[in-house]
Amino acid sequence: MSVFNPQKLTVKLIPPSTFAQPIEERKYTLTHSDNTAELFLDIGYVYNDKSINPIMRDEVLAEWKKDSHGRLNLVGTAYVDGGEFSQKIADTRFKIFKKEMDTALNGIVYGDRPFYINYPFLVDAPIFIHYLSIYPQYRQVAFYGTPRQYLNQSIKPF
Repeated sequence: MSVFNPQKLTVKLIPPSTFAQPIEERKYTLTHSDNTAELFLDIGYVYNDKSINPIMRDEVLAEWKKDSHGRLNLVGTAYVDGGEFSQKIADTRFKIFKKEMDTALNGIVYGDRPFYINYPFLVDAPIFIHYLSIYPQYRQVAFYGTPRQYLNQSIKPF
């Protein structure tokens, strides 16, 4: 992935989703091709499990969720490991996810920019990514700013 290139992003809405609905629990499945550096974003009421490589597990999943105060947050997951990889491989996977997360979030936010036109208040919602691992040092939650910073990186600000 590395540098976000909007021309290499393909976006697909999973019916009955639109750029206006759903809001809460709107789900994003972001996958990529190592060969072509293309990003593939599916947006819907459900994750696109068919696009996830069950061996590689290098997708980024995210969804809009309400926090305990009723505010919407963009909450994502990156699957580092579930015990099937050695700690050395988990470490490599974790470092790659951390390095590439900005590109992944650029793809998710940029690919759904009509959604932010419908709901401009969400451009300032916090983004949290949960790194999933059996190893405690990789099992963590990281704050990644707001959609606004990713929109500002890829298009003119609102």
